[in-house]
Amino acid sequence: MYFHHRIQRDPHTREEYIEVPFQGKALLEHSLFNKSSAFSEEEREAFKLHGLLPPHVSTLEQQLQRVYENYKRHATNLDKYVYLSALQDRNTTLFYRLLLEHIEEMMPIVYTPVVGEACQHYSHIYRRSRGLYLSYPLQDQLERMLDNVPQELVEVVVVSDGERILGLGDLGIGGMGIPQGKLTLYTLCAGIHPATTLPVLLDTGTDNPVLLNDPLYLGWKHPRVRGEEYDGFVDRFVQALKKKFPHVLLQWEDFARENASRLLEKYRGELCSFNDDIQGTGAVSLAALLAAAKATGTRLSEHRFVFYGAGSSAWGITRQIQAKLLQEGLALEEIKKRIFWLDRRGLIYEGREGVHGYKAEYAQSKEVWRDWRVSNPGYISLEEVVENAQPTVLIGTSTVPSVFSQRVVETMARYAERPIIFPLSNPTSKAEAHPRDLLRWSGGRAIVAAGSPFGEVEYDGRIYRIAQCNNAYIFPGVGLGVVVAKAREVSDSMFLAAAEALSALSPMLENPTGPLLPPLTQIREVSRKVAMAVAQEAMRLGLHREDLGDLEEKLRAKMWYPRYYPYRLPKGL
Repeated sequence: MYFHHRIQRDPHTREEYIEVPFQGKALLEHSLFNKSSAFSEEEREAFKLHGLLPPHVSTLEQQLQRVYENYKRHATNLDKYVYLSALQDRNTTLFYRLLLEHIEEMMPIVYTPVVGEACQHYSHIYRRSRGLYLSYPLQDQLERMLDNVPQELVEVVVVSDGERILGLGDLGIGGMGIPQGKLTLYTLCAGIHPATTLPVLLDTGTDNPVLLNDPLYLGWKHPRVRGEEYDGFVDRFVQALKKKFPHVLLQWEDFARENASRLLEKYRGELCSFNDDIQGTGAVSLAALLAAAKATGTRLSEHRFVFYGAGSSAWGITRQIQAKLLQEGLALEEIKKRIFWLDRRGLIYEGREGVHGYKAEYAQSKEVWRDWRVSNPGYISLEEVVENAQPTVLIGTSTVPSVFSQRVVETMARYAERPIIFPLSNPTSKAEAHPRDLLRWSGGRAIVAAGSPFGEVEYDGRIYRIAQCNNAYIFPGVGLGVVVAKAREVSDSMFLAAAEALSALSPMLENPTGPLLPPLTQIREVSRKVAMAVAQEAMRLGLHREDLGDLEEKLRAKMWYPRYYPYRLPKGL
């Protein structure tokens, strides 16, 4: 039994309290139970804390002031990340309350973009273990290692193999920062209790020479295992996890493009699971597109789409767009004529070299571009695609900085009254364009959302707030809805429902210079609305194990809020 399950009510006083089986130093070192200087006089006496703490009893508000002052003293973002991680390891409640109080300021620190830098330096800033590290040489012990997990109940697992971390590539064991960060957002945004979450890193080696030659590197110093050996290791993990926690929600995170989609398709029917890079990115991007369409008085089916970057993110976004266009009545053949993919070799078309897998699924028919004016049919550039296809939507998932040039944007703006442009690559240094330039080059007509956080942009005397297509708008709410419904599977239609719920909350629907997505200060309300839509879709599909009854109340009860409860010793201690 864990922290949030132990909330009890005194039958006489009606006071809520928690029974805590630890005393003294053990209590102070248990981050889920530690209140630091906020233990009351009665608690200090009962739990043998006198002398182990300064005498003043602090309020939570005083603690928040103290830790925020210390946070502000750190000069670099990486130092701030390390400080917050140390606080999380010391006092879970205070950590999450601090983040909630300063969510817009601190979310970029605990997750993108700063988490990428933290992953790069992981072995040098490592202080304390948090999660489960499963190394390939110990694959015969996977079940035993899962038995070492202290929780009896785990509701959400985020797993990565560290091979494709954000836009930074193979970071090996450093990829653990991503599952840790994602689960922080599950708690921060949707109230999933931290005691029921588990970050996992599958250490199958690394092909990063910097890491292999780093004496402080904490992972397995070996080239990456691939092929049947890799697949066998992943399968052992899935089977061991399913045996230990059969109803857990598993989120696949930052796997290489050749593994991401196939692992999702292989296991989604076997264990309740999804891939946030594919489905989460797709849903939040679709939500922003739906909001842009509503704000301009159009339907999504009236638009044409160009993608620069043909990885798993582009595939996920395209699948979500396709699902919505099918819902709006377009035939699949017509949909594919409206979607243009480009990779480093230019337009992806049928018969072109290097087109296979899901690239082939969206390879453009030669009939569509046969009459285009291009300089070299073997390499049809982004500029040529924009000139000839005349898209209304341009989406970047390439991690190629500044590829959305002035010429590309000005050309697009000639054909589109309100060009919709999403440079989604992160971190910020990898963005396809800066929102400031997109507004300037389009004469203020572009509707912009980005993958990384950007500040406000002033153009022609007006202030524009740029929405970040942050998956945190989607995956925590999806997780909450799945957990509350005890869903057997995460369906594609759940992500479509999540996207539609999020798009309905767009500030741009009321204010033409407002952002496409709500402010992060509203993230808990957003997650609740998303969870509601997801749970209702699970119920519609018959995928729920739990009688949802009063769904609003079930969601409210499930969302943990970081506050201190009075502690009591169990009887007999």
